[in-house]
Amino acid sequence: MDIAALRDKNPEHWAKATAIRVLAMDAVQAANSGHPGMPMGMADVATVLFSKHLKFDASAPGWADRDRFVLSAGHGSMLIYALMYLTGYADITLDEVKNFRQWGSKTAGHPENFLARGIETTTGPLGQGIANSVGFAIAEESLRARFGKKVVDHYTWVIAGDGCLMEGISHEAIGLAGMQKLSKLIVLWDNNNISIDGKISLSDITNQRERFAAAGWKVLSCDGHDPADIDRAMTEAKTSDRPVMIDCKTHIGFGSPKKQDTAGAHGSPLGPDEIKVVREIYGWPYPAFEIPADILDTWRKIGAKGKAARKDWEARLDEQSAAKKAEFERQMSLTPPKKLAAAIRAVKKQASETAPKVATRKASELVLEAVNPVVPETIGGSADLTGSNLTKSADLGIFNPENRKGRYIHYGIREHGMAAAMNGMVLHGGVRPYGGTFLCFTDYARAAMRLSALMEIPTVYVMTHDSIGQGEDGPTHQPVEHLAICRATPNTWTFRPADLVETAEAWELALMSEKTPSVLALSRQNLTTVRKTHTAKNLTAQGAYILAEAEARRRAILIATGSEVEIALAAREILEGKGIGTRVVSMPCMELFAAQPESYRKKVLPAGPVRVGIEAAVRASWDRWLLGERGVEKKAGFVGMKGFGASAPADRLYKEFGITAEAVAAKVQALV
Repeated sequence: MDIAALRDKNPEHWAKATAIRVLAMDAVQAANSGHPGMPMGMADVATVLFSKHLKFDASAPGWADRDRFVLSAGHGSMLIYALMYLTGYADITLDEVKNFRQWGSKTAGHPENFLARGIETTTGPLGQGIANSVGFAIAEESLRARFGKKVVDHYTWVIAGDGCLMEGISHEAIGLAGMQKLSKLIVLWDNNNISIDGKISLSDITNQRERFAAAGWKVLSCDGHDPADIDRAMTEAKTSDRPVMIDCKTHIGFGSPKKQDTAGAHGSPLGPDEIKVVREIYGWPYPAFEIPADILDTWRKIGAKGKAARKDWEARLDEQSAAKKAEFERQMSLTPPKKLAAAIRAVKKQASETAPKVATRKASELVLEAVNPVVPETIGGSADLTGSNLTKSADLGIFNPENRKGRYIHYGIREHGMAAAMNGMVLHGGVRPYGGTFLCFTDYARAAMRLSALMEIPTVYVMTHDSIGQGEDGPTHQPVEHLAICRATPNTWTFRPADLVETAEAWELALMSEKTPSVLALSRQNLTTVRKTHTAKNLTAQGAYILAEAEARRRAILIATGSEVEIALAAREILEGKGIGTRVVSMPCMELFAAQPESYRKKVLPAGPVRVGIEAAVRASWDRWLLGERGVEKKAGFVGMKGFGASAPADRLYKEFGITAEAVAAKVQALV
């Protein structure tokens, strides 16, 4: 690579791109940690993108109609930090660049959406960013169909590396995007042929161009160090009627005599001696972290050039009717509509009065039939289990290339891709996505679900077939440890409602949440209504509450969730008949109960009585409520699962595994 020739041919471009490269080298060296090679290699592509194609205004990171830029190759985080500093984003200052990867800095090891305005999504785990971007593009299409091109018309640009494309989630994302013909999605593949272990040929022989083409994408290519060729490819990409992948052939660690095109540039500093040599090769005589005023000024003008487009957009938004503008702003802010509360109350009241015996997956469908018409920003979906998850209400219509106003997505058997795409939709704004699969298959969606919590976004996961009550499909489909896994995840609400009333309350909380994702664990089998007295108050919001009080002197407290609440109530009848006063506590959400004041928790779980937890799952996550919170081990027990399930009808399974009212009563009698 003749760097001198590149410098001479494109001096202005070279100066801008070199500013990115040296900031990346210097920050990684100062931290003695990080990945300098990718920013050095993709600096030319990023410079062309930001200077000529990306629609953004650095002074307004939240501008609704900005282009979205996703750095899927998140290990190259210094690329986005350098770009944000150079273009003038307020949150990324030079001091932040200098404090790369240090305590309290906004420049974390990988881009974190909650640390700095202008970072669209958290992209540490490879493949998540490109999958998020599919959700960004879906949200853009949906909003454009609802509000018109004058209000919504932007692209989603993604930089993805070889690692992103090797992760399995990328296959799900690429297939979904191609099928949906998301023409506003453009992926820039950093084709540098290097991963941490060495050359890509050590582990992969996939022809990525043919792979994308087979999935329905338009495929282009360019020399990733030739600004004119990069510009040509990006310009053509914006004319496509399909998603586009641009193969950008680059050199990792560009310009480093010792580390270019090697794994040595991937995950460690270049070293002070090598940086000195690279500076000479670049023709960059300035010390660490110094960007000459003229170059910084050029970048700042790039960061400000979108201001006129933003002002024009604001004028177009103002031209809309007051009602349409207000509705757009409400949806973009994820503020729930006022009609939501009334819709939920109506469902609860009817359920308490009619006491239906329905599975909570069916209860969820009944709630959605009431909610979706008054919450127009919901977009539902399922990973090929629509008839089992019951996630499609009658009014939604199918979202596809022929009907962008549709609000239901057939994700196919892509649990991980579905979860990550939903994260992208929430991050985009204007959409409240929910998607379904079996609770057991949270295993497949787990990485994206964890990121929902980490990114503080209210994605909703409808996870049905929540226990051995799933029945005949057997232990491969019967979750026993999955509730514990969800509950172990910080900033996650795991709801396991007992009936239609609790299901409606869980949905209300999920759709009102601003920063916390929700998992709705729903039964396959029919459940008796346990809340037969209507209350306007959302009791599920307390996490746990007294469902039935002891009649005799209180000697036992039964704590149950979901399908086991009715077992607890039946056990209470047995125990009361034996003179053992028994309180039943329904605990639909442990996380919300833990967040209540101690005075309330003490009222629900006072010291003294025997406590027995009942759940058709493993005991993990239960000991706080059985042994802690004023409980003691010798007076605590658990009725649930100790291992995996089996294939049989649900009623037989509950009997065989000892999850019955009689077993609960016997456990209490032994403890008292």
